[in-house]
Amino acid sequence: MVTLVTHVRDLHQPMYFFLTQLSIADILLTTDVVPSLLHILLNKVGIISFVGCIAQFFTFAFSEGSECFLLTVMSYDRYLAICNPLHYTTVMTHKLCLQLVIISWLLSFSLSVVEMVSTSSLQYCGPNTIDHFFCDLPLVLELSCSDTSGVNLEFVLISAPVLFCAFIIIIMSYSYIILVILNIPSSTGRQKAFSTCSSHLTVVSIFYGTLFGVYILPTKGQSLNIKKFLSLLYTVGTPLMNPVIYSLRNSHIIKAFGTFKRRFLHMIQI
Repeated sequence: MVTLVTHVRDLHQPMYFFLTQLSIADILLTTDVVPSLLHILLNKVGIISFVGCIAQFFTFAFSEGSECFLLTVMSYDRYLAICNPLHYTTVMTHKLCLQLVIISWLLSFSLSVVEMVSTSSLQYCGPNTIDHFFCDLPLVLELSCSDTSGVNLEFVLISAPVLFCAFIIIIMSYSYIILVILNIPSSTGRQKAFSTCSSHLTVVSIFYGTLFGVYILPTKGQSLNIKKFLSLLYTVGTPLMNPVIYSLRNSHIIKAFGTFKRRFLHMIQI
């Protein structure tokens, strides 16, 4: 997806620029989680150092946070494209796109650093076994013999409001989008307008649905295997499905892929 958007001129648009950034976040996430998951599946057990565990958690938090903010930026982009089409090109300039992406990455990096420093500063003298396929924050804190209430409170006060605001922006953007689409007189126009944001809406639903299932919903009565399955969905399933969803449901991507394929074959023949 990154190669396609980079080399095909027709895809040099804000939406596809954001899509490349989302793909990079997906690459970071799968590179961080999948190797250890495969090792555990092949050997029935996995061993990771404390530094490696903290590094894995940091990369996980950084990539997940970046994806959250990038999905928010993409929802704002779809809002402008559908609700203010006449001002879209003048508002969503290359400079603004770059600024939004940089803010998304820096904000996620800052939050991840705070959590990493707080978690690594705790004392760990108890059991050293995590019943999971990667080092997630709640499970790492369970291994600490220090008082973790401060770290949990810090996470709630710093990270939760930022992530919640991002989710609210997505909800508000799509509320306006749906109202505008419903007011379009022709069914063809409504279908065309909805098709421009259906892929993004699908990805957002999968991402936040599984994320809320793991971290927001009550865990009482929820087995560890269910939590592992939900974690598997947003750490492996979502990055795997994102490029498929965006390519199969986007005619511009399919057309660009055909163009890129012909160029590639022509280069091989030469």
